[in-house]
Amino acid sequence: MIEKPQTPDPEIDVRVADATERNWVDRYCPLWSRPYLRLSRADRPAGTWLLLIPCWWGLLLAILGDPAGPARGDVWIAAACAAGAFLMRGAGCTWNDITDRDFDGKVARTRSRPIPSGQVSVRQAAVWMAMQALIAFGILLTFNLFTIGLGVLALLPVVVYPFAKRFTWWPQVFLGIAFNWGALLGWAAHSGSLSVAPFLLYLSGITWTLFYDTIYAHQDKEDDALIGVKSTARLFGNKTLTWLALFMVATVTLMFFALIQAALNVSNVLAITVAFMGIWAFGWHMTWQLRKLDIDDAEMCLRLFRKNRDAGLIPVLFMLIGVFMTMV
Repeated sequence: MIEKPQTPDPEIDVRVADATERNWVDRYCPLWSRPYLRLSRADRPAGTWLLLIPCWWGLLLAILGDPAGPARGDVWIAAACAAGAFLMRGAGCTWNDITDRDFDGKVARTRSRPIPSGQVSVRQAAVWMAMQALIAFGILLTFNLFTIGLGVLALLPVVVYPFAKRFTWWPQVFLGIAFNWGALLGWAAHSGSLSVAPFLLYLSGITWTLFYDTIYAHQDKEDDALIGVKSTARLFGNKTLTWLALFMVATVTLMFFALIQAALNVSNVLAITVAFMGIWAFGWHMTWQLRKLDIDDAEMCLRLFRKNRDAGLIPVLFMLIGVFMTMV
């Protein structure tokens, strides 16, 4: 167990182990702000993208499935989702670091995080978490009433997730439930309700999370085994590639059927065809990841995990093209 200072030392400046050397937080931000931005994972932006992308999936799918096409407020919804994803990912990661502070001090990759390394106190972290959550709530209040209620409900899986690895071998499912809630929010913000299509998209996002976060978890499998933390990486072991292939097929299939459900009342066949091409390309990117993956190479696991930002943006790009095609 690592000894932790009782009082945070403002002179401590420790770059988190899995942050890139040239990240903007460590290069440009004032010394006093860095521990808080590190708590929010601002120096590791991949997670923000992975939280944001399902929001954009849901919004664009709702627009594609709407015979009336885009609404005046859709640009704001897209921008608000981006701001909200940054803030809520920051709040969620801060909560995760508060709950995992004893575990983090025992794992090589995480012992440099702000709380176990003594950069901030638990109380300071809690205040920072509350500030981020309150600003995000203010953004949520700009949406329709149904979406506001849905957004508040999203706090439940966020609160539960950090504890999941203590009682189940499938904590990645809980992460998927939390991280892909935006698929429902994005759809509801445009439509004011939910239907089968966004739920299928939501399930697709959960299986995608199982795919990329299992890859991510292989970085820590040895330390996790020593301290008794559970994960799908430890559960699957040498069968990981088989499981990841199943998650990939499930992700693409569920997204395919989500688009079919959304397009039932759409007359622009070409726009929908373009969106289907995006799903196909998304699947090929995941296939490429499987071919590159070496579960015993921690650096490779981290690189491939980060590549899922690019993978998730592929359907966004193709659906966006489809939306523009419905406007001409």
